[in-house]
Amino acid sequence: MDFVKELEKKAAAAGKTIVLCEGEDKRVVEAAAKIVKEGIAKIILLGKKDECEKLVPGIDLSGVNVIDPQTDSNAEKYAELLFKAREGKINKKTGAPEYADVAAAKAYILKDYTMYGALILKAGVADGFVSGACHSTANTLRPGLQVIKTAHGVNTVSSCFIMVAPESGNPYVKEGIAVFGDCAININPTEEQLADIAIASAETAVKIAGIEPRVAMLSFSTKGSGADPKDGDTVGKVARAAALAKEKAPDLALDGEFQFDAAVAPEVGELKAPGSKVAGHANTFIFPNINAGNIGYKICQRMGGWMAIGPVCQGFAKPLNDLSRGCSVDDIVATVAVTALQA
Repeated sequence: MDFVKELEKKAAAAGKTIVLCEGEDKRVVEAAAKIVKEGIAKIILLGKKDECEKLVPGIDLSGVNVIDPQTDSNAEKYAELLFKAREGKINKKTGAPEYADVAAAKAYILKDYTMYGALILKAGVADGFVSGACHSTANTLRPGLQVIKTAHGVNTVSSCFIMVAPESGNPYVKEGIAVFGDCAININPTEEQLADIAIASAETAVKIAGIEPRVAMLSFSTKGSGADPKDGDTVGKVARAAALAKEKAPDLALDGEFQFDAAVAPEVGELKAPGSKVAGHANTFIFPNINAGNIGYKICQRMGGWMAIGPVCQGFAKPLNDLSRGCSVDDIVATVAVTALQA
């Protein structure tokens, strides 16, 4: 797709180094070779080189920096970084310190390559981190929260997907690009978190997707039409989140709460929310919770033929991104390109 090629071209010009943590996954190994061959980014791949090559017979990893943590001379340095970052933290299950000493931290990172990759990022050896092809979102994001931490002034780590329309295009999203948030991290965000997610997703829309965001706060109601005491105030929460986001970012084109059709279809938007500059024209969609977001992006992807790039993480001090475990090689390549552009 042209959009993806443009992403890759911009990433190539940035010249960043990205660490891929899962050398045990065939797709990741293939993606690493492709990224380096096409000059999209420099790659550090964690794993044993001979085992990576066995996964994909005939693969050329000559341009990939394959690092085996078991023999890496920097392992001690990374263990010290982890120990210092977590010093004083107590394991809630055992009541003991998370890491008694540097040796305990080292033993841990030699078993958890996701943490190892995060420490490579923290040390400044890499500019970004991508994992999750064969690990859960929690396993991927935990090192980010523990050692990378959030960016200054950020209260909410969140995610979004950059959705790319099929080549036939889409009559409602003229740019062919949409942003969906948060479909992967925050399970049931508060109104304050929803406002943060909306603002962060709008920033991603500009910086990565290259579109001027028109942000719709989604619900099963439009401007109070479906509000009911039995809904547990979910409609009210979205409406208050929209108001809060407008206070925080008054220049942002944002409105809600909207049903999806009122957000994207002009004829419905004009009927249900007359006078709104966003209704019927939205390209950045903020879902009320992870249930709606995850279901929504997968319907768009599988039934609508849209490409889903992400989840793109927002709010970390350094770029750290999670892959879907159902990702393809091309998905990994695109996510690496996005990560390079965030650096």
